[in-house]
Amino acid sequence: MTISSMTGYAVTTHETSNGTLTIELKSVNSRFLDLQFRINDDLRALEPALREAIMARITRGKVECRVSFGRKVVASATQALNTTVLNSLSTLQAGVLQVFSNAQPLSVNELLRWPGVIEESEISQDTLQAEVATAMQTTMQAFVESRAREGNALQTMLLSRVDDMEAIVTRITPLIPQVVAQFQQKATERMQEALGLAQKSAEGGTSVVSRDEALDRIRQEVTLYGIRIDVAEELSRLGAHLAETRAILKKGGQVGKRLDFMMQELNREANTVGSKAAVKELSDASMAMKLLIEQMREQVQNLE
Repeated sequence: MTISSMTGYAVTTHETSNGTLTIELKSVNSRFLDLQFRINDDLRALEPALREAIMARITRGKVECRVSFGRKVVASATQALNTTVLNSLSTLQAGVLQVFSNAQPLSVNELLRWPGVIEESEISQDTLQAEVATAMQTTMQAFVESRAREGNALQTMLLSRVDDMEAIVTRITPLIPQVVAQFQQKATERMQEALGLAQKSAEGGTSVVSRDEALDRIRQEVTLYGIRIDVAEELSRLGAHLAETRAILKKGGQVGKRLDFMMQELNREANTVGSKAAVKELSDASMAMKLLIEQMREQVQNLE
């Protein structure tokens, strides 16, 4: 299955038996499906059908649908003057001229262009509805394809960031036992040095704990410190989350909400690695991963 972005655009123009029909669809990201319509008054009755067509293929995004219709110029034999409107205009014009004697009367051209003066044959609503439905199918297909192209580009970008993060995890994972061992050794040496000073102080008459008790306390403290700086578990979870993110992207479909959750989990583990970092390499790795996660999070917001 493909992945679709919530950003898309399509516009099509169709010459129908009644005139020129233009349908424009554009969308941006949104938590839910939000539909807005801009439609000619004579097409307003078709809004439910247009809404249904969009909802059949789109599940998330703020979608704006614009539909405009230009009547086809018909032969003069099918046109007639609306005498009621003409008589009304004549009465109104006479009243104006009584007040403004210098006003110019309406020309024939102006009268013919006046709304409602020329009566046109009624458009069959059934025919118009069928033509709009056919046009909407074409526009929707182009619209869906545009969102799919954008989604494909986002998928490529996100997979690239997953690769980068997996490379970081692979690079720093072997460092963890070495880092823990080094810090335990240094901590042991410092505590033993402190113990030596304490023994010297004891020879001066100060009461201290026995050497065995002190060494046992040293071992406990060093072990606890090693646990606090060991991020092997966090890196293991990071690897699992990255594998799941990759699987979601590969499977496709409606992935936006699931990936948004995965970004939260990745960020949590990367933050923990940073807070427990005992060497610069781990701190730098945490910052690099958080930057990649933020880049991914921004793009995930655009996925359906």
